[in-house]
Amino acid sequence: MIELPVGLPAELVPLSWLVGVWEGTGVLDYAVGEDHVQREFGQRISFSHDGLPYLNYSSYTWVLDDERTPLVAESGYWRLSRPLTAGDPGPGMLPGRGERPFTDAESVETLRNDAEGFDIEVALVHPDGVSEVYLGQVKGPRIDLATDAVMRTAGAKEYTGATRLYGLVEGHLLWAWDIAALGQQLRTHASARLAKVD
Repeated sequence: MIELPVGLPAELVPLSWLVGVWEGTGVLDYAVGEDHVQREFGQRISFSHDGLPYLNYSSYTWVLDDERTPLVAESGYWRLSRPLTAGDPGPGMLPGRGERPFTDAESVETLRNDAEGFDIEVALVHPDGVSEVYLGQVKGPRIDLATDAVMRTAGAKEYTGATRLYGLVEGHLLWAWDIAALGQQLRTHASARLAKVD
């Protein structure tokens, strides 16, 4: 049974099973020509909310060695995909004007797609100069995402696209991430199994 966090905006209910702190281990496996990287890593992910209609996301990974060598981090925002209205804040720090939309279950249900799920948008930023926008859907305790846009700074390594899959299986958060990078087509990159710790 999924418990709804206190104060969760109604339109985040389809994503509510993600809320919390998750920790566990995973495997990195990626080949570029003769160079094949295989490594086990630890990961801590946090999904939280602050009363606005999106989830805050952060991920930190480390190599499973004696030093817990830092690997990578990323942060971003997850939300249902819908047109913003005058009642939504933004752009910038401009406050919303009028009633907030989608404040009850009945109005959120109008956002359900033809596949009986909800379209979602995810914006992620990596400290290595890569930013990604994913589009996808949440359907029950499963999320499928694919990049709609990838932006890179001049100094970032080549990275052109990705897909991600998240699922809640027997109380664990499982995910898989395929990437197209360093001249390679989309291929397996990493996966992990995380348990809720908070």
